[in-house]
Amino acid sequence: MKTIRIFHTNDIHSHFEAYPKIATFLKDYREGSPSITVDIGDNMDRFHPITEATLGKANTTMLNVLQYDYATIGNNEGITMNYDALSNLYSKATFPVLIGNLYEKDGQRPSWVMPHSIHEIDGVKIGFIGITVFYEMFYEQLGWKMEDPYISLENSIQQIRGEVDAIIVMSHLGITDDEELARRFPDIDVILGGHTHHVLPTGKVIGNTLICGAGKHGNYIGEVHLQFEDKGIKKWCELHALKEFSPSLYIEEMIDEMEQKANRDMQEVVHTLTEPIINSWIQPTELTNLLADALKQWCEADVGMVNAGVILGDLSSGEVTRGMIHKICPHPINPCLITVRGEELKELVLHAATEEMEQFPIKGLGFRGKKMGCMVYSGLHYTFKTDRAGTRHIDQIFINGTLLEAHKQYRIGTLDMFTFGYLFPILRKATNKTYYLPELLRDVITWKLQSSNM
Repeated sequence: MKTIRIFHTNDIHSHFEAYPKIATFLKDYREGSPSITVDIGDNMDRFHPITEATLGKANTTMLNVLQYDYATIGNNEGITMNYDALSNLYSKATFPVLIGNLYEKDGQRPSWVMPHSIHEIDGVKIGFIGITVFYEMFYEQLGWKMEDPYISLENSIQQIRGEVDAIIVMSHLGITDDEELARRFPDIDVILGGHTHHVLPTGKVIGNTLICGAGKHGNYIGEVHLQFEDKGIKKWCELHALKEFSPSLYIEEMIDEMEQKANRDMQEVVHTLTEPIINSWIQPTELTNLLADALKQWCEADVGMVNAGVILGDLSSGEVTRGMIHKICPHPINPCLITVRGEELKELVLHAATEEMEQFPIKGLGFRGKKMGCMVYSGLHYTFKTDRAGTRHIDQIFINGTLLEAHKQYRIGTLDMFTFGYLFPILRKATNKTYYLPELLRDVITWKLQSSNM
């Protein structure tokens, strides 16, 4: 009987404070039976200045130092950077990167990618397969080709099934897809999951497959036990809360040096302001008006639309650096052009103007702030009427000075996060959408500041 352990992390999202505790955990727990350590993607997130300054290479360095054996990518690695940045992200990695469903545009496998790997340890052969979320349109815009992960997975399973004692899937697809993988592919022994930040303290079993997930931000590290017996594999898993572990001083010092260097690198001056710009999430300001104008112009739209909560701070007068722009707008959010009918645009404006929506706490979708804030427009304004109870309501809506027409098509330059999830069903369901990649909102702010007289 042999026992192999697999340690797994996912969705750390550049919470660098987790790495020193992971280091302590691994130092303590790697003693004993043989082990393998893997990351399931979204290890990096450009909200953090270290990641922004190094385009994720500092995150790769952390995985090297912590002696990870394998990693796959999530959407934060895959679609928040341009083609060259992703191609070079793992240039100094000391571990294989497993992504079965990512290709070059010509259909060739990227030189830095493997679909799967057979890992022999203590006389046991374990097959690792990596797959990432199928954001086909975004990857194609950035110069990649994506394959349906179900097809990629089936191909890898067929190739390695007869050569291994166990099959482990590193899946950055999310819990719903992980459950479907378990139902569809009974040859899978364990699915190590990510993307949806699910926390499965003792896993979830579907058929023959153990599904695992370790939450987000390095709050937990997962441990899978594979016990190989004559009758088959006994498998179970557990989560370890990293708050229980003291941080490694060596790793903390390394991160401090990284942060100092990142801060120096982010001192590039991009503009000089003659006056300070004070921001507010409850009313339009010069800064939110500038971003709304910029989105309208960038997307060649009729209307620019941005929530004030996307700007997280003020800008002082004088030199404005790249780091200052990143601090007030750290989100990995892209510009987006959406076409809707006038009646839909009116419904959208009315919905966004409610107190409930302005106070709404946003989680996920690339947003790294707290609340929605008021909606700010460029090219759109409205008048009010007061009812008998003295309450003001939006009355008429004007687009570039002309009364909105119910059946006319209007182009809105806005944030890609409004087309995902639950915030604005009208924008999510819209069929005419164009996403602008790899530019992020802070790139649009910088572009607009440099062409302004502010």
